[in-house]
Amino acid sequence: MSNFHADRPARSREPFSTVPFAPDPDFVDRPETIAWVRDKCAGPGARAALVGLGGTGKSQLAIQYAHSVRDAEPHTFVFWVHAGTQARFEEAYRGIADRLELPERNRQEANLLQLVCNWLQDETNGKWLMILDNADNMDVFYPKQGHANGRSGSASTSLAGYLPQSRNGSILVTSRNKDAAARLAGGHRNIKEVVMFGQDQALQLLQNKLHDTSSSEGASELLRTLGYLPLAITQVAAYINRHAPRVTVLDYLEDFRRSSRSKESLLNQDAGDLRRDKSASNSVVTTWQLTFECVRKEKRSAADLLSLMSFFNPQAIPNFALRNYDRSMERRIRIARDMFSVLPYMKDRHRSDGEESFLNDVAVLQAYSLVSVTTGKEILTMHPLVQHCTIAWLSSIRKAERWRMAFLELVRREIILKDLGDWEECKQLIPHMDTFHPG
Repeated sequence: MSNFHADRPARSREPFSTVPFAPDPDFVDRPETIAWVRDKCAGPGARAALVGLGGTGKSQLAIQYAHSVRDAEPHTFVFWVHAGTQARFEEAYRGIADRLELPERNRQEANLLQLVCNWLQDETNGKWLMILDNADNMDVFYPKQGHANGRSGSASTSLAGYLPQSRNGSILVTSRNKDAAARLAGGHRNIKEVVMFGQDQALQLLQNKLHDTSSSEGASELLRTLGYLPLAITQVAAYINRHAPRVTVLDYLEDFRRSSRSKESLLNQDAGDLRRDKSASNSVVTTWQLTFECVRKEKRSAADLLSLMSFFNPQAIPNFALRNYDRSMERRIRIARDMFSVLPYMKDRHRSDGEESFLNDVAVLQAYSLVSVTTGKEILTMHPLVQHCTIAWLSSIRKAERWRMAFLELVRREIILKDLGDWEECKQLIPHMDTFHPG
């Protein structure tokens, strides 16, 4: 039986929003970032992207901005599209097609992605804003040639082709991957990194989330220990609220500092959050381990570099030591057990291809906001929680001890092989030996 309504023209629709989250009453404003988004998304066909580590609050900012647009401009459609996988993207477009009651959407041969794209491109339909959330994987939107999957569309069309550059619409992307975000947003000038909170913002969020703020003694020290990460703060508050009055901020801080195992257990807590996607964990460890897996899939040698760095002091990791590592280190440390066995392959340390590989690996880690480079480009830093969660991830795949040995071997050979004239570099390595602890 044919669908009687299949060819009926689409009705004129009152603008609506598909944002699946209510505004957060505990939201801590970042006026400068919101103003940047508003400015970037103001022009016709505008695109912008918020990038940063998982848990820094990118999606929360996007939620807040989306609701502010609906409040200020009720004639504007607001579409929320989860972009973590092709399936989730297609699911969101299917929902939009249903809400718009697009004709032909129920036909078996219908290309839903193209139907929605066509509607978005039609300026007579009015203004719209799309939030493209969690667009972390470049391959989802720009699959490698010959690997495009066209379940709902043409096999030769990438998903990026269904994001129109229409004068009546704008797109705000959230992503952990700066390279993916820049490509989707039209260049690095259109992306803004969402960093950790400042101390005052972090304290405000903790107080907003705690049911009993009288138990917040030691809050400043705890927030400093957590590196002012919004997700970690929310997770801590949920844990304290659940165990109150037996657990206070000071109790949590003491447990957190007790041991690596205790720290990992606390950071693995998942209390749930109504304003995070159903597929997103509220555990800091799990959230960042997903990022580590993305890095490993994109560039294995970059994941190896991150694994090695996780055993250094996170605040001052010298490039000269890391440059001497390559992906065959694990094999080498199994056969190079005495200090002189490293000499034959040290001659390769200045090869241009090795230098280029190292810089490419660092670039991948920077793209995911896992490491930062100092102004002089000779020192790398990483967030202490990134370091801890990397080690937890390595433990989960039973590789922590292997990388701990790689770290020891690398630092040992660097110290042994330095000439007297390189004593300044040797001194840079001593704090890293001091931070090492077995187990």
